[in-house]
Amino acid sequence: MRTFRTAFLLTALTLLLLALGGAYGGRMGMTIALGAAILMNGIAYFYSDKIALKTSGAQPVTREQAPRLYEVMERLCAKANLPMPKLYMIPTAAPNAFATGRNPHHASVAVTQGLLQIMNDDEMEGVIAHELSHVKNYDILTSSIAATVAGAVTWLATMGRWAMLFGGFGGRDDEGMGNIFVALLMLIVAPIAAMLLQLGISRQREYQADASGARMVGHPYGLISALKKLEAYNQRIPMNVSQTTSSLFIVAPLNARRTMANLFSTHPPLEKRIEMLQNMTILR
Repeated sequence: MRTFRTAFLLTALTLLLLALGGAYGGRMGMTIALGAAILMNGIAYFYSDKIALKTSGAQPVTREQAPRLYEVMERLCAKANLPMPKLYMIPTAAPNAFATGRNPHHASVAVTQGLLQIMNDDEMEGVIAHELSHVKNYDILTSSIAATVAGAVTWLATMGRWAMLFGGFGGRDDEGMGNIFVALLMLIVAPIAAMLLQLGISRQREYQADASGARMVGHPYGLISALKKLEAYNQRIPMNVSQTTSSLFIVAPLNARRTMANLFSTHPPLEKRIEMLQNMTILR
């Protein structure tokens, strides 16, 4: 069901992009919008993992530096029949983790120093299983596509507003005025709608990764405990990452410079994630 919801939201986001292009410039506008989406998706497909790792300050970590991380990762990869991802460490006390990469053969998992320090073995296993589920479900690719299409919508809307300021939508008859009104409405509403659709996709992927991770381990208890611990620590320790990168983490990092209302959060409320896991039956 959550996979269907994600597909529906991605389709709606793409249709919104094409509709905005059509309102902005007719058939030519739709062609430009589609070309922009393809170009941005291509960039995201090949480079989003490198951008996320660099902007988060992640550094490669060896087995000698993090033996427990390697042990948990190797055990779960064997269980899930996944290739071993590249492992990275983020030098910060805030406990968190994220996975990135376009497919299981080009995946990376980054954890913070704080995560390794506060998690016991069961909690660490729950967190890593969640991140590997993102890899196995191709969530990173899905999220990258959603982000780039939403970005293309915002870019077109910005270009459209500038065009209107300089008389880009001509015509003084009733039909022309009607077209201007529709275009103006689309230019205002489309970026907001694109952002909400993107957030909806991100939230569905988090719920799915929680459920898939619990099934990978065989029970939800380690992940439940980890989420509770992450909620407590991340309310106290800021983590200065970009908004784009923050959507990848297992819980939304607290940024000391801003707060975000639940409506505009890339993650579902932690209490709802925990409730969903608590309602899961014993897994085999």
